[in-house]
Amino acid sequence: MALSRRDLLRTAAAVPLSTLATPALLRSARGETPILVGSLHDQSGPIAASGTPMVESLKLGIEEVNAAGGLLGRPLQLVHYDTQSNIQMYSQYAQQLAVRDKVAVVHGGITSASREAIRPTFNRFRVLYFYNVLYEGGVCDRNTFCTGTTPAQTVEKLVPYAMGKDKKKVYIIAADYNYGQITAKWMQKYVKDQGGETVSVDFFPLDVTNFGPTISKIQSAKPDLLLSALVGGNHTAFYRQWTSAGMKGQIPIASTTFGLVNEPSTLNAAESDDVLGAYGYFEELTTPASTAYVAKLKKQSPGIPYISELAAATYEGFYLWVEGVKKANSIDRMAVTEALETGLSFDGPTGKVTIDHATHHVTRNAYLAAVKDRKWVVRETYPDAKPQDTAAVCNLIKNPRDNKQYEISI
Repeated sequence: MALSRRDLLRTAAAVPLSTLATPALLRSARGETPILVGSLHDQSGPIAASGTPMVESLKLGIEEVNAAGGLLGRPLQLVHYDTQSNIQMYSQYAQQLAVRDKVAVVHGGITSASREAIRPTFNRFRVLYFYNVLYEGGVCDRNTFCTGTTPAQTVEKLVPYAMGKDKKKVYIIAADYNYGQITAKWMQKYVKDQGGETVSVDFFPLDVTNFGPTISKIQSAKPDLLLSALVGGNHTAFYRQWTSAGMKGQIPIASTTFGLVNEPSTLNAAESDDVLGAYGYFEELTTPASTAYVAKLKKQSPGIPYISELAAATYEGFYLWVEGVKKANSIDRMAVTEALETGLSFDGPTGKVTIDHATHHVTRNAYLAAVKDRKWVVRETYPDAKPQDTAAVCNLIKNPRDNKQYEISI
């Protein structure tokens, strides 16, 4: 439903600023102006289950920094707006963060569409922007840092593993917007690289819940493997209908999105077992950094059902910005950008993440897992996975004014 301008302004006025400085810190830093950290994440609407853990991760990071004395001797304060899974809200609140609130940095956006709605605003008003979400790759913009995984880090690992030696005929289903469309191209590339054949590619709007006709098409095509880039709660219906049609166990499924919103626990074991996924993080990782992060986040927000890469990458993106501010000894946008471009790293719950100067993405660990009894079981670890196959065309060292999204051609 579209909102009127009057409704938008009323909603914006009702959204409070979130202050996350401890009382002790505020007393010790009395007189110091807080550094404002912007957040644009969905906490209501269809994408809320993804956005809420991301906001909680930002709150956790800010609370930790403030408890340790703040940043540059100043407390941090979160300025968060619930974008309500509405692109119009993203555009409205992005301008408010930049013009009215004058934040030092923004962490925000979930879907690629939301990212592209707000990225030009932050470029225009010179506000540093972090997009902490796995996505289709290719963004090349000096004012933007992308800390989630790209297809070169996950799909490139998932497709060969899922195909094995004998699964040559592949069927692809994906969400019908730029994430699904571009990710499907990467899937086709890696299928071809493995000597396989893509027999069909089908796209679905985010509101589609009836997959009966598609399941019939897949049955007729008789592929060896099904690759899925379906997105959101509505598309979870596919996995239920797949099982109801008797297809579970007949054709294996590998997905680039399954499990980001706790699908293994939402579905029963018969519906979710053996689905393969590859991400930069799984809550089930047992490293000390991962278990400590999970414990702190769930203590802070007991209602979080599952902590996926989306939340972990947001936490790490925040701390990369903190390290950039420390190195620059300033919150100035260009000073922090240049500090980050020196290849700053942070050891977080996913492992070590390092800024790649040429692409403004990160080198990070990737993990491949399968669902078993409604939980992920990690099967493979890929240390220090490079962020993009597009590095040959996106090079912000040689072309710092570049500002576009490079797409794969197949």
